[in-house]
This record gives sequence, structure tokens and C-alpha cells, in this order.
Amino acid sequence: MKALRRLILIVCTCSIVQNCSQVKQTRTIKLAHGLDVNHSVHKAMVKMGEDLKENSGGKMQLEIYPSQQLGTERECIELLQIGSLDMTKVSVGVMENFAPLMKVFGLPYLFKDRAHSFQVLDGPIGEELLDEGIQYWIKGLAYYDAGSRSFYTKDKPVRTPDDLKGLKIRVMESVTAMDMVKSLGGSPTPISWGELYTSLQQGVVDGAENNPPSFYLSRHYEVCKYYALDEHTVLPDVLIIGTHIWNRLSDEEKAWLNQAVDASVAYQRALWAEAEKEALEEVQKAGVTVIRPDKSIFSKEVESVYSEYEKDEAIGDLIERIKNYN
Repeated sequence: MKALRRLILIVCTCSIVQNCSQVKQTRTIKLAHGLDVNHSVHKAMVKMGEDLKENSGGKMQLEIYPSQQLGTERECIELLQIGSLDMTKVSVGVMENFAPLMKVFGLPYLFKDRAHSFQVLDGPIGEELLDEGIQYWIKGLAYYDAGSRSFYTKDKPVRTPDDLKGLKIRVMESVTAMDMVKSLGGSPTPISWGELYTSLQQGVVDGAENNPPSFYLSRHYEVCKYYALDEHTVLPDVLIIGTHIWNRLSDEEKAWLNQAVDASVAYQRALWAEAEKEALEEVQKAGVTVIRPDKSIFSKEVESVYSEYEKDEAIGDLIERIKNYN
């Protein structure tokens, strides 16, 4: 009996050691974001997790927390900085508070068109800016497409900048977004994304600005019945990782992760194009009036924003490089 008990103990011990060894061999990366699970970015992250597991032979995996489960975009960045979160997705409009040169993306009518924006983001300028937050423990990995941002309002349509005068417009915690709305005559009001629906209902703000899929998936179209496609800014989403984990990854692990990230970017951009078309169709079915104003009128009104930012030598240089990049 003693021999049998000793044998059972040895077998159990070996099993525990083997299981612990297997756990140690799997690196789990915790990723949180604020978007709905139906959003193209979340779907791309799910694919990224599947690819990462496959690329690494099961040695790496993603654990995804969507829909602000772990906090707002700013809160997720702060969790990432202290090492309580590994990865997150934020708009560059929020990121500019942690990587100041990224505020250049918040300048209205910076890009010639969508193709031009992709060329810049996927080229050396975009790569430089992904590394700009390293001093704040943040490493950028890639840009997801977030289309163009436009104004939507509750009670009156926006056809010219004059229509924005006196309106309280929700913006992100972004200095450039606030400056842009001010230059057009509106009153910028920073409110977290999760609180915006209620704020629109209660009249805390008269409208907001965002891309078509976000307008649709957030159900803000239930409150705001006018959507003006002035497409003032192209603010991509940025996938970021904390340097606390990035610096611990081996070269092989970084390669596995980067490969999965790149595949997710291509996948998300294809989904985004479909989502934009669907969103505009659905909000119109729900009674939203979609307006296509003359963008040149809006772009003239925001010239003062550029003159102010060009006083900063680094930002001025970026503006020139981006506008001349092809």
C-alpha cells in the first residue's frame, strides 16, 4: 500500500509539473478596447488572436475585453502604462495626449483622399509616429482604418459652418478636435464615448462628430437625425502595446505578433469599407437625413488652425511632409 501511495504521489507530482510547464510556455496578452463586438476593429482583433495562436504554435494567445469592460480609451492607456494591461486600441485623437506629435492627424483636411492617408500611415511617417510614445511606455504597432469624421446633430442640419454656431458639439479629449470645432463656430464639449448617448438624449450636447459605422453601431442615429458628410478629419485607430511587455518579448515572439497584426490590418480595412456603406444605408432607413455639403467652405474656415500649429517647428515639418508625400 505504501508503494502504491508513493507511485500515485509521483504520478500526480509529475502531472502538476508538466501542467505548470505548459502554462509557462503560453504567453497570454491581455487586450482591451471600447468598441462593440460587431465593429470591424473587434472582428480584426479576433482574427489577430487566431493568427497569433497559429503563428506561435500555441505559445502566444490574446485575451480580448471589448465594450469598455476595462475602462475608457484614456483609462486603458493609463492601465497599459502601469503594466495592468498589455494592449489596447485608441483613436489618435486620444493618443495625442501621450504622443504629442500625433496631434498632426487631428488637423482637418490634412489628406488629399483615403489612398493618400494609407500611403502616409503605412510609410515612414506613420512608422515614426508609432514610436513617438515609447518615452511614455507606449509602443504603436499599426493603424486601423476609422474612416473620416463628420458632424451629426439632433435638431438642425449642418450645411455650412454657420450652422454650427452656438451648438455644443461632443469631441474627444483632443486639443486639435477642440480647436477645429471652435474655428467652425461650434462649442467643443469633451465627453467619454460611453456617456455620449445619454448626453445627446438629455441635451448636454447638441451633436457630435464621428465616422458612419460608429454613428450607426452606437445607435446615436436614434437621437440625431441629421448627418453632414463634411469629412473634416481622418483619425485612424492605433493599436498599441505597453513597453513593459514589448521589451520582454523575444525577437521570435515579436515576429509572430507583428505578422498577426499586419494580417488583421488588411482584414479590418476590407471590413471597414463594407461597414461604411452598410452604416449609411441603415441610418437613412431609420430616418436620418444624410447631407453632403461643400467641403471647400469648411476647409477655408479651418485655415486659422493650421497657422497656429505651424508655429511649432516639429508639427510644421510634419504637415509639410504629409501634404507632399506620394
